[in-house]
Amino acid sequence: MKKPLVLATGNPGKLNEMQPYLAGLDWELQLKPPELEIEETGDTFGANARLKASCVAEATGEWAVADDSGLAVEALGGAPGIYSARYGKTDADRISRLLTELAGRSDRDARFICAIAIARPDGTIALAVEGICPGRILEAPRGTGGFGYDPIFYVPEYDMTFAEMPLDIKQKCSHRGRAFQALLPQLGEIQ
Repeated sequence: MKKPLVLATGNPGKLNEMQPYLAGLDWELQLKPPELEIEETGDTFGANARLKASCVAEATGEWAVADDSGLAVEALGGAPGIYSARYGKTDADRISRLLTELAGRSDRDARFICAIAIARPDGTIALAVEGICPGRILEAPRGTGGFGYDPIFYVPEYDMTFAEMPLDIKQKCSHRGRAFQALLPQLGEIQ
């Protein structure tokens, strides 16, 4: 029987995205209780991931996993950073704001960052990792897949935006994929 691993989100899409990474392990992802809200008060992706994992573990008495991720643009001093999801009301608003702020700039280097934390049932952190995918911000969106900033985040290594990538390639090279690559060998050891 698989052990529950409570995901610190109420978003079934995130559960579906993360479940394949755990294939072959003795963990089964579950969504956090809908009434459990956690305010992200950390000043880094890692701090927010640890906070969410710890709070969910303490509240449920189960192992918990949380991630926090976003986009950091060099020319904007790392913005939008931990505020990536709140940079506008919709994906289109966020993309438009970012492109406006970068208008006329040649330095468009950026990176997606994903921090993942696993907490024990008592809320103590068992594991914390980070994955980074370097890239550049395009001047106009390309591709129709993905979500968020995917249409303007170009990965030179693959000559595609996240929105143009087949899912298997994105899962391998994305910030979340790289974080899980770092996490999985360690996660197998704590079962």
